[in-house]
Amino acid sequence: MMAYSSISIPPLRLTNSFFSINSSTNPPSPTASLPVSKLFFSSFSPPKSSRNRLYLAKTPDHDLLGTTEPSPPVSTSTQSAGAGDDAANPSTSFLSILCPLLRLFSGGDPSQERNYALEVATSSLSTLARFPWGSKSLSEGIESQDIAISDPPIRLQLFEFEACPFCRRVREALTELDLSVEVYPCPKGSLRYREMVRSFGGKEMFPFLVDPNYGISMYESGDIVKYLFKTYGKGRSPSTGLLESTLFTGWMPTILRAGRGMMLWDKARKDPPPRKLELFSYENDPYSRIVREALCELELPYILQNVGEGSRRTKLLLEASGSKEVPYIIDPNTNTEVGDYKKILSYLFNTYSAATV
Repeated sequence: MMAYSSISIPPLRLTNSFFSINSSTNPPSPTASLPVSKLFFSSFSPPKSSRNRLYLAKTPDHDLLGTTEPSPPVSTSTQSAGAGDDAANPSTSFLSILCPLLRLFSGGDPSQERNYALEVATSSLSTLARFPWGSKSLSEGIESQDIAISDPPIRLQLFEFEACPFCRRVREALTELDLSVEVYPCPKGSLRYREMVRSFGGKEMFPFLVDPNYGISMYESGDIVKYLFKTYGKGRSPSTGLLESTLFTGWMPTILRAGRGMMLWDKARKDPPPRKLELFSYENDPYSRIVREALCELELPYILQNVGEGSRRTKLLLEASGSKEVPYIIDPNTNTEVGDYKKILSYLFNTYSAATV
C-alpha cells in the first residue's frame, strides 16, 4: 500500500489573513513516514451562546477567505507519490467525463421546483448502497471498545465535493470517528477553493485534508482514512470494508443522484458569506445528503457537525433544535436556524443566489 501522501510547504504568510504557514519545530507526528509542515488554516470562532461548548478551539475568527478573492497561486513542492495534475488522476478524469453527462439528468436549475419524492427516493437508494458506512459513531461502543475518540484542539479542514465517491469515503470515516470538520466545497467550476488546493497542494485532486494540529496536508482518500483512524481513533482500524468500498458501491450515490453536488450553480454568489454556516448531519442520512449537495453547488463553506447514531453531539443537537432530527442548519450570518431539508433548500437558494445580493 502506498505511503501516506503529504505535502511540505515552505514558510509563507499570505496577506489579508487568508492563511498562516510556519515552519516551526515539528510536533510529534502520528506516523513517522509523514513529512510535517506547519500549515494553519484559520479556525472557527463560535458566536456567544450556549452552543459554545461545541468548539474546543476558541481562537479569533478569521475565515479562510473572508470576503476577498484568493491571492495569486503560490508555488509549492509536493513530496508524495503520484503527484501530478488533474488529468493524471484516472478517477478525476472519469468524473470530468461523467459530470456533463449526469448534468443532463439532474433536473436543471437546482433552485427551481423539485420532485422531492424522487429526490428522497434516489437519496434513500444511495443510503442503501453505502450501508453500513457513515451512519454510526464508534463512540457508541466506547466503553466496550476501550478507545477514546475526541475532537482535536483545532478543527480539521476538508476540501472536497459532495458527488465525489472518494470524498464520500472520507466523510463516512469522519462520521464514524464522531469528528467535526470545516468543509470547503470544490464543485466543478469552483471560483475559489479548487484554485487554493492547486496552489497549496500542487495539484487539483480531491479529497484534500488539512490537519493544522500536526501540520499535515494530504491527498488520497485511503491514506486520509487510515490517518484519521490512527490519529483520532486511538489506532483503531477502519471499519470492515470501508477502504475497499469505493470500488463496489462508491459510485452509486453519484449516479443515482444524477451528479447533484458536482457542479457549481451558475447563479451562486461569487463571494462567500463572512461566517461559515453550521450543519448537523451524518454522512449516510438521505435528507442530509440533499442539503450537502446544495451547499456544494452554492460553494458555501460550513462547519460539519457529525451526529451519527451514538454520537456525543446528539445532546448538542437537542439543545440547538429540540429534536434529534437531521439535517439542521445554523446560519450566523442571518441568525437563522432551519430544520427540514425542504425548508433548508429553499432558504439556501433564496439567500445565497447572486440575484439576492
